[in-house]
Amino acid sequence: MRHKRIPKRKAVLAGAAAMGMVATAVLLQQANASQSGTENASGAAAKRISAASATKLVEPLASELGDAYGGAFYDEDKQQLVVNVAGDADAVNEVNRTGAVARSVDNSNGELGSATKTLASRATMAGTAWATDPRTNQIVVTADRTVTGERWDKLETTVESLGTGMARIQKSAGEFKPFAAGGDAIFGGGSRCSLGFNVTTDDGSPGFLTAGHCGVAAESWSDAQDGAAIGTVQAATFPGDGDFALVTYDDPAADAPSVVNTGDGQTTEITQVAEAAVGLEVSRMGSTTGLQTGAVTGLNATVNYPEGTVSGLIQTDVCAEPGDSGGSLFTTDGSAIGLTSGGSGDCTAGGETFFQPVTTALAAVGAEIGGGA
Repeated sequence: MRHKRIPKRKAVLAGAAAMGMVATAVLLQQANASQSGTENASGAAAKRISAASATKLVEPLASELGDAYGGAFYDEDKQQLVVNVAGDADAVNEVNRTGAVARSVDNSNGELGSATKTLASRATMAGTAWATDPRTNQIVVTADRTVTGERWDKLETTVESLGTGMARIQKSAGEFKPFAAGGDAIFGGGSRCSLGFNVTTDDGSPGFLTAGHCGVAAESWSDAQDGAAIGTVQAATFPGDGDFALVTYDDPAADAPSVVNTGDGQTTEITQVAEAAVGLEVSRMGSTTGLQTGAVTGLNATVNYPEGTVSGLIQTDVCAEPGDSGGSLFTTDGSAIGLTSGGSGDCTAGGETFFQPVTTALAAVGAEIGGGA
């Protein structure tokens, strides 16, 4: 299956699918739930809302709660937004009055953020990653198979120093690495990656987003191995504060339709950009492994690749393999969520996969989703 975008022909978006962090368990019993929702502790109705609506509600709630905010997550089964509240009974009632479901927790977002800074200063080493999991109100620290001996001891000691209930360690059977090479979507400098989303730059030029580690590997990209270039890298970030690149089409009249090719002649129209939320069900379209699905498991993730540390990522349980790098993470209702960065494992054994949020990539490069029809 081939995923490409060339001038004067129908564009194809190939890439990956399916990644402020969002919270934990529900305080309410869901028995006899009506279509409009159940009552929460304040007596207000716990509203059933879409995932897109839930992500839009998180930011104003977080601002309103201030130091009491402990993250939030979307309960896909109950179609409810669950918000963590740390040590403030009035804030619990305030959340419940909005129709969201409040849960009292021990750790605020500020405390979790301080703990991640400690991890960054004491435990930054290749093969480790960490992200906030609002469902457990903890930081989940993952070590791949290369973290052994003294390095493992150092990581374990650092996590223990954060205090009880602040973080936990889990092992990954694979090895963290960017998913470059393999695939057949876009080619450059001996690397093969996946196209993410078509965009329009602030000066009106058509282009596309892909992974930053692909963007720093080659300046020009083709839709065929050893083929003529169709696009030129204008900006790329990797490692550091993200993993994203902007490539503009060499033909300024090139079509750039806002769709993702999901295989077998099917496409998903991308109509908007959305933030990720823990619990959000997502799809990933990759030029190596095709369409895969899963859920967001963590936000504000930091991954320590051999090439360097990348922060601000989305963590998911969606599988990916080499060549899927840069591909699109999206929802079935047409929301662009992320760009495939890297992870561990494969689509046989599973593993963790990390994504660059589309929102921050677009803001950094001065572009918006969409283009020609």
